[in-house]
This record gives sequence, C-alpha cells and structure tokens, in this order.
Amino acid sequence: MSSPPPARRGFYRQEVTRTAWEVRAVYQDLQPVGSGAYGAVCSAVDSRTGAKVAIKKLYRPFQSELYAKRAYRELRLLKHMRHENVIGLLDVFTPDETLDDFTDFYLVMPFMGTDLGKLMKHEKLSEDRIQFLVYQMLKGLKYIHAAGIIHRDLKPSNLAVNEDCELKILDFGLARQADSEMTGYVVTRWYRAPEVILNWTRYTQTGEKLPRDAEPPWRQPPGPHPPASNSSWEVRGRLLPGKAAELGWEPVDIWSAGCIMAEMITGKTLFKGSDHLDQLKEIMKVTGTPPAEFVQRLQSADAKNYMKGLPELEKKDFASILTNASPLAVNLLEKMLVLDAERRVTAAEALTHPYFESLQDTEDEPTAQKYDESFDDMDHTLDEWKRVTYKEVLSFKPPRQLGTKVSKETAL
Repeated sequence: MSSPPPARRGFYRQEVTRTAWEVRAVYQDLQPVGSGAYGAVCSAVDSRTGAKVAIKKLYRPFQSELYAKRAYRELRLLKHMRHENVIGLLDVFTPDETLDDFTDFYLVMPFMGTDLGKLMKHEKLSEDRIQFLVYQMLKGLKYIHAAGIIHRDLKPSNLAVNEDCELKILDFGLARQADSEMTGYVVTRWYRAPEVILNWTRYTQTGEKLPRDAEPPWRQPPGPHPPASNSSWEVRGRLLPGKAAELGWEPVDIWSAGCIMAEMITGKTLFKGSDHLDQLKEIMKVTGTPPAEFVQRLQSADAKNYMKGLPELEKKDFASILTNASPLAVNLLEKMLVLDAERRVTAAEALTHPYFESLQDTEDEPTAQKYDESFDDMDHTLDEWKRVTYKEVLSFKPPRQLGTKVSKETAL
C-alpha cells in the first residue's frame, strides 16, 4: 500500500479522533472540541497572533449534490456575516492545490469558549450581565434580519459567550437534514414561537412539508396551498434566507430571544412543554388565550380548531413570573413575548427600549447588506458545486476588524 503524498507546502497533517486533518501551518495545537452529523470542530492557536480559533472540517462535503449544496450554503452565509455579535469567518482554506483535487475545505472562526446554556447552568447572572447579553443578542438579530435572514432555531446553546461576556449568534442550522426535525424536536421546542408550532400543528399531522412560498399562519391567504416542495425553504430549515424575511418570519427570532432573556432572569426555562401541543398550552398559561380575531386569521383548520377548543385563560402579570427583574426588563419582555407575531416588537425597536439606555449606541448597531439567496434555487451537478465552492474559497478576504477583535477572545 503506497503512502499518502506529503502535505502541501505551508500545511501539516494530524489525525484527530480518527480523522485526517490537513491544516495551514499557522494553526497549531489542534484539539478536538466537538462533532456532529456533518462535520467536526477543533480548537487551535493562530501562531501569528496567539489567538485561539475554532476550525471546522466538513465530512465529505462533495459526496452528493445535497451535501455539496449544503457545504456551499454554509460557506456563503458565513462569508456574508460581518458583525461582532454574529459568528463569521476569519479564514477559509483548502489543502487541495487544484480544482480537480478539491475534496475538503476548512472554516476558521473565533473560538468563544462556552455558550449561554452552559453559562446559565454554572452561575446566576447579574442584571448588568443579562442586560449586556440581551443587547448583544438583539444587535445580532437586527443585523441578520436586515440581511433577509431568519435564524429560527435560537436557543441558549446557539449563543456563544467568551470570558469578556461578548456574545455571538451561531449555528444557523444550515443542514436542514432530516424530516424528524419537523416532529422530533425536543430541546428547541421550548424556544419555538407559537406561530411556528401552529404551522407544525398542520403540517406534522398531515405529513406535508411546508410549501416553499407558505406564509406565516397569520397571513396565509385562503384557498388551495402551493404544492409541497423539496426546495431549501422549508419549515425544517432553521436559517431561512431571503424568502422567509420577505414573508415576515422575523418575529419568530424575537420570541426565542424573549424566552432566553426570561430564562437568564429566573434561571428556569419559561415554557417547558412535553410536546408541541403542550408547548402551546404552556405559552397560553402566561400570555392568555388569544382573542377570536387572532384565531380567525389562522388559515390552518387544524390549528384553528385546536385553538378554539382551549379553555379561556387570562394573561398573567409578567412581574409575578419574573421575580427580581427590573420593571424595565419586565416591560421589554412583555413586548417580545406577544402571542400575536404582528404585534411583537422588532429587534431594531427593542434596541431603543429604555432598558438598554446605558448601552445604546446607534453607531454601534450596523445593519447588513441583503444576502443574495438566488443560489438556493440552483440545480447544479456535483462538478458544478465543486467549481463554485472552490471559487468561493479562493476569493475569501480575511476581515481585518474581526481579526483584531478575536485576538482578545480566549477560552473560559
């Protein structure tokens, strides 16, 4: 058996958890951090700055057209993100010297050290820290919403935090991998907006996928729905570019952010349903059952009938649930956790709330350029996906500002 060719000049090889990595020589001390269905992450030290970084290697990104499209989507979305509160790329590279040899690429991102979920398990957060973390979360949401992107799976484990209490939104759930995500979601259920659950009420019971052009349940027009589509814009998807924002799905992220803020204050999950219908019941124990006008706007007969069958519940006083929270924090949450998504505050509006008066800096709240989602509808061959991905890798320009920022970010 012949030995593999030597590593490319400026690169070195190392086996990490039985997987061969070939990375740029500037990234030293590879240490496994975690792995998932589609890739693995190692920490490393950038020898040029001494900064700790996270390097992600995708598993066999070109094994099929579906995997290749997923890899391309992740690369383009991460390249688009240029905000201190949203994870973005510091570097992307391939050890393969030609397009013909191109089989792997690596994504280099800031290493943050921990996430909000782990942080909350280990300590009670002070009001000042909660205020600062929520402010950063909303700044990140304002940015991605301006880009036409909806996260749709915001939860504490998707909020990375470093030792300086700096926060970045991450894990946009780009994989959209399995049908089970429509019915088998467990942890993220607790942060799901009611309008998302109401859509699931219909689509999971019938086994349909959410049509590509489906509108939120409060805006969906009467009449026959478009046929189910296998396109990337489906309810299974977590990060939804372009079309989702046009149709008004941004409030789902605000709901999740409100649930997370309440959990920071109380130390407990606010709505802890055992399944998606029980989740709705838990929500309405706090928000109260909606008026008939809201129910009438629902276009799903299943959702409408379910809502009509619920006992009438009064809205609870948020201050009684959020003990020890300041009146301003309670007031903000009452605007974020509104059952009717059309009346829910936006990220940009929330940032102007008096709760953040000591932090507000409009010059420090940039918005993104619109994200071009046209590739979502492309049907490429595997060779074409490799070609466009290779081009994206080679065209990457490191962000100087983010590069400076990350030098301060160390593991907890």
